[in-house]
Amino acid sequence: MIFLRHGQSEFNLLFTQTRRDPGIIDPKLTPLGHEQAERAAEELAKRDIRRVITSPYNRALQTATPVARALGLPLTVTPTVRERYAFTCDVGTPVSHLQRDWPGVGFHAIEEIWWPPIEEPEDQVLARAALFRAEMAALDDWAHTLVVSHWGFILAFTGQSVMNGQMIEADPTAGAPETVVWRH
Repeated sequence: MIFLRHGQSEFNLLFTQTRRDPGIIDPKLTPLGHEQAERAAEELAKRDIRRVITSPYNRALQTATPVARALGLPLTVTPTVRERYAFTCDVGTPVSHLQRDWPGVGFHAIEEIWWPPIEEPEDQVLARAALFRAEMAALDDWAHTLVVSHWGFILAFTGQSVMNGQMIEADPTAGAPETVVWRH
């Protein structure tokens, strides 16, 4: 399966410049982030992707949408693949607002407030990654799945740090990475 980290967000842009939390809740993509999403859509249109899973954060939805459109697939939204809750950008948007802003996307199986109320410990992110790994490994067609996710979750699943708009392949049957280093 393929993981795609969402395109550059407003948070990513400002945090990279200052190394301080700019206080943006559930940020949207920058123009560069939209370009990264479109490039990913072009590249992934050549692949045999049959399922697109994304987190409910706006930056992930904005990245996943052109990919799903290019592939002619619906989005499967799950908080399981969301970012580790550690910064202001990790406060999400309530489902009722997501339903209004993303009318063609199904959010019916997600609670209104789907992100944690406090900073998420690393071991909980690793546990979410382990749960998702087991769910994916149980599918016969996991190799045809795209997951649009975030730095922390992709790190927990693969042990690799990826940049905005970058893709990485992963085999959920291969087991968890031996080491995860929580640094950008």
